[in-house]
Amino acid sequence: MKTIEQETLLLKGLAANDTEAIETIYRDNFSAIKGYIIKNNGYTDDALDVFQEAMIVLFEKVKSGSFTLSCQLQTYLYSICRRLWLKKLQKQNRFNPSLETIEEIVPVEDDLEFHEKKNNDFLFMESALAKIGEPCKSLLEAFYLEKKTMPEIAEAFGYTNADNAKTQKYKCLVRLKKIFFAQYKNKD
Repeated sequence: MKTIEQETLLLKGLAANDTEAIETIYRDNFSAIKGYIIKNNGYTDDALDVFQEAMIVLFEKVKSGSFTLSCQLQTYLYSICRRLWLKKLQKQNRFNPSLETIEEIVPVEDDLEFHEKKNNDFLFMESALAKIGEPCKSLLEAFYLEKKTMPEIAEAFGYTNADNAKTQKYKCLVRLKKIFFAQYKNKD
């Protein structure tokens, strides 16, 4: 998952016509869009067209200066592409429902709200991890992100055995939960 800072830099690069930023956005997002369109009566060329249209929409919004990304970039692009593709299918009479029905089938706003909430939860967790301090932060990252075993963690962190490492992990989790929920409770 890209951080908000990374995605903000990509958007600034897009607004400045930075080739590397544009290529990164394509590389990170196009395959998901292509998969969606192919699964829904489309072809690779259709996916290219729709993704290009979505990139133009995104470019214009970012260029306006008033755009704020409130979810992950991938979620935002996916929502735009999905809506564009359904409208295109309807124009080609390959998809029959009226536009009102499309809104019921594809409640993009609901998707965005869900992903925005999930994204905010990740931000709270990231913030809590930053506040938990060492060695807890490294220990939890080693177990949950790097998928290290307890014996590996015990050796890397200097614990006498895997059981001691497990006990320390538990204590760290309790501290992380306290920090996370304190932040979450105070967000309002």
